Amino acid sequence: MFAALAVLVFLAAGCGGRKNTVADASDNTVKPGDLLFVAIPGDYVLDGISEAIAQSTGSGELNFIHTAILDVDSAGVWVLDATIKHGVNRHPLDTFLVDFTLKDGTYPELEVWRLNDDSLAKEYVGNASAHIGLPYDFTFLPDNGSYYCTELVYDSYVTPEGEHLFSTAPMNFALPDGTMPVYWEQLFAKLGRDIPQGEPGTNPQTMRDAPAIHKVDVNLLDYSYLSANKSETTNK
Repeated sequence: MFAALAVLVFLAAGCGGRKNTVADASDNTVKPGDLLFVAIPGDYVLDGISEAIAQSTGSGELNFIHTAILDVDSAGVWVLDATIKHGVNRHPLDTFLVDFTLKDGTYPELEVWRLNDDSLAKEYVGNASAHIGLPYDFTFLPDNGSYYCTELVYDSYVTPEGEHLFSTAPMNFALPDGTMPVYWEQLFAKLGRDIPQGEPGTNPQTMRDAPAIHKVDVNLLDYSYLSANKSETTNK
């Protein structure tokens, strides 16, 4: 449980203070190509790589720790993402909810964001689907046949002209005081690589603040059999 939280590296670059708003609060239907942003309370206790990330970024009211791509067909809502547990994979929403269930049995905050221009959304989902089966990217480096969560989105949301909808910024692995968490030192020593401090990368927080997307009023739990069943059980 919660291994899937190890899916990002936050960046040193800030969000520029920009705040996206709900463009159409009446639009409460999931669409292919929507992005799912997952957040947990800033004081939530994590383990392993997720804890190292939290140490490097500090604690806020909410920490955005994962980004996934949503898809929809006659069978329901699907999540396409890159995690340690599954690598790059497409699975039902309920599988995702099981993986991301918190220690107290509740779910994290789930936000749905949509492209301002979603005319090519299905093509972007197709781009991401072409990477299914590839492993998780522990090195956080580009073009190496593996992906971490926002790297998958970055490489998939590309126009036919080759323009990326999202941007990169220098990655940060260090603590606020500049020291490096032992976890990162040990991990990259095992990988035989230097820590890619300052190398270009992506993360959920800055991707969430990208000008290409806006938040929509969608409650993903409305699409979940698990959530409905849990609610019925709780109300008995």
